[in-house]
Amino acid sequence: MTSQETSTQTHMSGSKSSNEPVKLDIEHAVVEDDPRIWSNAKKNVVVFIVSGASMIAGLCANIQNPANAQIEQQLHTSSGDISLSLSLYILAQGIFPMFWSAISEIKGRKAVYLFSLVLFTLGSAIVAVSRTIGVVISMRILQGTGGSAVLTIGAATLADIYEPHQRGKMMGIFYAAPLLGPSLGSIIGGALTQGLSWRAIFWFLVIWGGVIFLAFLFLFKDTFRKERSTTYQDVLKRRLREQQSSEVKDDSSNISEKELQVNVEDQTSSNDIEAQPTVIPASAIREVQLSIFDVNPFPPYLSVISRKNNIAILIASGLIHAFCFSIMYTCARTLSMHYNYDALKTSLVLLAYGIGSISGSMLGGRWSDRTLVRLKAANGGISFPEMRLESTKVAMVWLPLSVIGYGWVCQERVNVAAMCVMLFLVGFLSIWIYASTLAYIVDANTGRSSTAVATNSSFRGSFAFVATEIAVPLQDSIGDGGLYTLWAGLMVITNCIILLVLYKGRKWREASAEREKRKLDSK
Repeated sequence: MTSQETSTQTHMSGSKSSNEPVKLDIEHAVVEDDPRIWSNAKKNVVVFIVSGASMIAGLCANIQNPANAQIEQQLHTSSGDISLSLSLYILAQGIFPMFWSAISEIKGRKAVYLFSLVLFTLGSAIVAVSRTIGVVISMRILQGTGGSAVLTIGAATLADIYEPHQRGKMMGIFYAAPLLGPSLGSIIGGALTQGLSWRAIFWFLVIWGGVIFLAFLFLFKDTFRKERSTTYQDVLKRRLREQQSSEVKDDSSNISEKELQVNVEDQTSSNDIEAQPTVIPASAIREVQLSIFDVNPFPPYLSVISRKNNIAILIASGLIHAFCFSIMYTCARTLSMHYNYDALKTSLVLLAYGIGSISGSMLGGRWSDRTLVRLKAANGGISFPEMRLESTKVAMVWLPLSVIGYGWVCQERVNVAAMCVMLFLVGFLSIWIYASTLAYIVDANTGRSSTAVATNSSFRGSFAFVATEIAVPLQDSIGDGGLYTLWAGLMVITNCIILLVLYKGRKWREASAEREKRKLDSK
């Protein structure tokens, strides 16, 4: 196949005449061993492994909480230092995914999984034997750094193997694992602390990290294909230009600028979320090999946040995630202070929130896919990412009301059964909405899914860090009722932002794509 044939990969469309080619998008560029056409069994193995790995993120954030009093006593430290170890873990988990994402778009997913799990397991082992709070804090940061890769690269892995109309359901299943992590983390942490010691918690994480590492090493096949990565192609174009400006080549081996860009006249415009043009021909991709030194996370990160639709949905996503951390943190405190619950009883109550979150993730993801398919059919077979957000409307009215209800149930110290019901509702409704926003972030950023999810993680981590730091002072000053009335107001703002993206996002996204294209053509 010639470079021209590769760069103009075509198929026949039923809506076109039989002689008219339709350009394949970057997500459907021809690749060897296409992950999209793997068997269901092979795909299920991938989902199972990445879901098990993603539980690390949820477990680590909360598994330490039941042991905080014992750690404070044995290491002779303060509650402020204990809180700092959690906050910095959350912050590291939010910041470092953009570095992992950039590496995965150059060197593939599997290498990132393996290296990040080594860091996570090493950090867990050092915490388990540490004698000072300083070592605990620094190694919790290392844990957060290593554990942060699985969520971001996991979502990108699902984008590698599933079509957009399948992603909502699979994202829901994938995200159920880290949502279960906080609830299981409290139970496991409480049992290990009471039965053994706080150090047993981190030895448990060492074992978990080791098992997941072995699963990736022997059972996982890399899903990354550089022909389908916008980030890879952007870096490749820069390298090719540098070669052309610094080396004198024969005409036969020189890759011309015309080969680097698909001719505008040949491009077929489409509003379908599965129709974005390819840029670099496969011949160029084969001729130049990129290395780790070509990794720069900031240009793709800035490219994502430069789009209005992205920045809006990222703010909404960050607020939902911050709310989730706030409610888990303050609920445990309320149960300890006002209901005299120990760590194990507290974790069993919080399990109601975890079950609600898992249910919302799986059912919300399925509903999101059904909505996309239904609206695509009604639109003559043409889809666009914003269609998916229509599925969030059903939960928007009830989420703020449930948040207020939870706050005042806690404030009035009613029976804990009522608290469990409200925890289930707020978990179900918040993650129902979040599942669609996460799938939207992937769909709206064709060819740079891992970068988009990494950017989402940075917003989530930053918002959660702030929420964790201000939760206790606000809870002490205005009580649970006042705190969660404020959160209900923020959830209303979140809903408004999502609706804005639903109705304006397509226009913003297409304008941004056109601006980026003009900038590319001017180079």
